[in-house]
Amino acid sequence: MAQRVAVIGAGKMGEALIAGMLRSGRRPGDLVASVRSAQRAGELTERYGIRVLPAAEAVHAADTLLLAVKPQDMAALLDQIADRVDADRLVVTIAAGIPTSFVERRLAAGTPVVRVMSNTPVLVDEAMSALSAGSHATEEHLQRAEEIFDPVGRTMRVPESQQDAVTALSGSGPAYVYYLVEAMTDGGILLGLPRTVAHDLVVQAVVGAAVMLRDSGEHPVILREAVTSPAGTTIAAIRELEVHGVRAAFLAALEAARDRARELSTGAG
Repeated sequence: MAQRVAVIGAGKMGEALIAGMLRSGRRPGDLVASVRSAQRAGELTERYGIRVLPAAEAVHAADTLLLAVKPQDMAALLDQIADRVDADRLVVTIAAGIPTSFVERRLAAGTPVVRVMSNTPVLVDEAMSALSAGSHATEEHLQRAEEIFDPVGRTMRVPESQQDAVTALSGSGPAYVYYLVEAMTDGGILLGLPRTVAHDLVVQAVVGAAVMLRDSGEHPVILREAVTSPAGTTIAAIRELEVHGVRAAFLAALEAARDRARELSTGAG
């Protein structure tokens, strides 16, 4: 029998996961959701044919609970549902900076919890989702969590001690790419190209490079060197990037994001 999943906090990420689970073969009857807005509830029911219930009822109606609320709302949600979550329920949390111990302490002893850091490409089925088991989660629980996230991209398992680094690198990663695209597009305008032309050129360059990285299996240095002819245009540009410390800036940015994730984790501890 299919496990019934309750998505608590079906915002953009939660809705994307609902759509992904339905595409993977789950029936609408196997899913329930919980949202605050009656209008939003109606939209989800109309689009996907799923039931939308108050959080306490949705929790009671499901075997797996996907907590997709914002980190600052997690404590209040857990206080609201704790007495309805039996220890045989699987709880999956995608809230950034919330450790499994934070969830476990507020639920019945022995409740299995899996922590997941995904990213916004979940909306186009190209997410990267990193999973970590809590104290009571087993292999079977990890597999059940993977069944939720596999339809919307790729999954990997990491120790929970690495989740702050995952947040900095992958969770925030799409924003760095958008920042780079924005800067390159501005560069194209500076060189005399119309904005739309510059944008399309840069976006396709990023898409093509990403596919080559994924599908070729080559190290990025090898792929970069294939574009970098002696005394050519590319090496002239890369020299300027090095002179201006772009690589060092990225390293510092990732450390800053990791440190902020640690602060959030400590605050939620």
